[in-house]
Amino acid sequence: METAWRRLTDWLKAHAPVSYASLLPAAPERAIEAADAQLRHHLGFGLPAGLSDLWRLCGGVEHQYIEADEEEGEIGSGAFLPGGILLGPADALRPRLPETGRGDEWGAAVVPWLTGDEAGFECGQYVGADGVGSWSQPDNLACDKPGHPSIAAYLGAVHRTLTEGPPDAMGPDVPGLVWGCLIWDDPEAPLLDDALEHWHPIH
Repeated sequence: METAWRRLTDWLKAHAPVSYASLLPAAPERAIEAADAQLRHHLGFGLPAGLSDLWRLCGGVEHQYIEADEEEGEIGSGAFLPGGILLGPADALRPRLPETGRGDEWGAAVVPWLTGDEAGFECGQYVGADGVGSWSQPDNLACDKPGHPSIAAYLGAVHRTLTEGPPDAMGPDVPGLVWGCLIWDDPEAPLLDDALEHWHPIH
């Protein structure tokens, strides 16, 4: 995990410094332990080891102010992974823990660690004993089709896509740079609007 994370963050530091500046320090050990305890209490399983390891390197992200993007507000500097924004311990539990009086709607012992939406409740990537895959509310919570065997493998695949290609190795969204940020978008159906003219694919 440490090697995969260092390679990715070294790339960000060199090529996407605003995204690099979005990285938060390691999560406090007490926050990781609290998340593990809550999962065990409410759902009967603890944190996947890989997620604990990642949080000991980085506790999430904090978007940086981008003056050129002030009016449009399209670019989240911390959204440098194709699966979305890295969640910290507290944020990862919000979509995962069942509401009071309701049963668990998820189909597996998994934890969301990336979110594809700012609120963190609609879609993203999960991690469990079988690996990393996609989830979305409410129709894809079975979490039984992992695309990568671990978070470290996912991060390694992201780094290879950035350095070697092909650009669509992680899916239809390809990596590009805009205002010092690494942002993934689909050239055939871009989500970026005003910022698109400033976004340049890496490959």
